[in-house]
Amino acid sequence: MKKLNTAILIFDDVEVLDFAGPFEVFSVTNELSDYSLLNVYTVAREKNPVKARNGLSVNPDYSIDDAPQPDILIVPGGSGTRPLLRQHDVLSWITNSAYYADKVLSVCTGALLLAKIGLLDGKKSTTHHSAFEALAEIAPDTEINRDARFVDNGKVITSAGISAGIDMSLYVIEILFGSETAENTARYMEYRRL
Repeated sequence: MKKLNTAILIFDDVEVLDFAGPFEVFSVTNELSDYSLLNVYTVAREKNPVKARNGLSVNPDYSIDDAPQPDILIVPGGSGTRPLLRQHDVLSWITNSAYYADKVLSVCTGALLLAKIGLLDGKKSTTHHSAFEALAEIAPDTEINRDARFVDNGKVITSAGISAGIDMSLYVIEILFGSETAENTARYMEYRRL
């Protein structure tokens, strides 16, 4: 079985748990499966340290210029998504990566980036509660589910803020690898699933 490339976009002012929660879920799943299922890595605009929210410094594995094509693309949120809405090279990378990916996931205001490139047009979605209006403005054809932890459109799945990304990630693990794998991952993480 081919390992699924799982790319997590990171950027300055990315919300820490938005990327670290999914990173933990997918990485633990892989670890518990003898590293046979996934290739989990981070991608940034440039291969320089990224300053996440509250000053956490993170070293990306790849830049957008040399990252492997993901099978699973994860776009987290945080206040750093706002500048990315104007960075055409990053938007182009998300667009191209999403086109070929099997799954495209957003956490929190990562949904704004998916909306900006048209991935949420005519779909249901969610985001952090403080960004509902911003999402509606960027993607007026999106039906925003304000009460959902995550919303599954098949290929594109959006989640609400921060910890909801963990719930969404475990859900995707269950879709891809079965309920036992998802339960084992959650148990290892001491995480109680919804």
